[in-house]
Amino acid sequence: LSDDACPSSCICARDSGTVTCRDGEDTEVPAGIPEWTSTLILRGNNISTLQRGAFTTNGTELEMTTLSLSYNGIQAIEPYAFVGLPRLHLLDLSHNRLVSISARAFHGLLELRSLYMNNSLMSTAAVQLSSALGTQSLRNLHILELAGNQLKSIPLIRLDIYNLHTLVLINNSIETIGRENVSSLYQQRRIRVYLYMNPFRCNCDLEAFYYWLKNSSQCPDAGRLLCSEPEAKRGFPLEKLRGEDVDCMNENLEAVSYVFLGIVLALIGVVFLMVLYLNREGIKRWLNNIREACRDQMEVYHYRYEQDSDPRLANVAV
Repeated sequence: LSDDACPSSCICARDSGTVTCRDGEDTEVPAGIPEWTSTLILRGNNISTLQRGAFTTNGTELEMTTLSLSYNGIQAIEPYAFVGLPRLHLLDLSHNRLVSISARAFHGLLELRSLYMNNSLMSTAAVQLSSALGTQSLRNLHILELAGNQLKSIPLIRLDIYNLHTLVLINNSIETIGRENVSSLYQQRRIRVYLYMNPFRCNCDLEAFYYWLKNSSQCPDAGRLLCSEPEAKRGFPLEKLRGEDVDCMNENLEAVSYVFLGIVLALIGVVFLMVLYLNREGIKRWLNNIREACRDQMEVYHYRYEQDSDPRLANVAV
């Protein structure tokens, strides 16, 4: 292919270095992407799998710095899919349906600064993401966006292997941030974490994260974070919680106090039963006396009833 050649399904603008392949029927990355391409936009196609070396042209590395692959229905990313793009700065994989992500999916992206994967991850891919992001290839990553993926935790094995400045986790399923992640956030103070629209569970497990929010400015949308549970605090802002609301010590003490109360009541019950057992003879005599007294009283009532019902007594009264 000549330098001016352009894939038939694409529009090439050499002046801006942009190649756009939009709303086509392509099932794989078009062959013959020009070497001068700095921005490649593949959008609205039907590329189900990003295969190994999908962006290499006759083994030649491309000068591409921006790659947009949103809305392509991508379901799988194979190992070394982005080999041949050593200068890539921005990769957008948003709005796909990723089911499988290889642990070496992002291998070779040494210069990648921004990775967008919003509304793209199915449940299996969400689990695999931690391994895929754990590669040393992403050590220069500055921006990572993972909004709308039903993630339940931060999918990064270690925060200190990245050069992250922005981590977007809005609209996921995160109920709490664990102590290990909180400790890492304290150490990586340059990071800004966005967490709006997550169903936080405002209980003892939230303690470390709660104090991180109070003592740090690393969460720009902290004022918009709301409790989802318990029911009594649904919709309540995390920032307005009191320390005792998430105090593990108080919660543990309360649980211990209930246990202690139960033990005391059980001991009282045992003592009461023992007293009854030891005094069973006296109690039996007492019950017999009460029964005899009741029997005597009933005989008196019976005698009076028979007298009142005698007709001869009635004539005498007349």
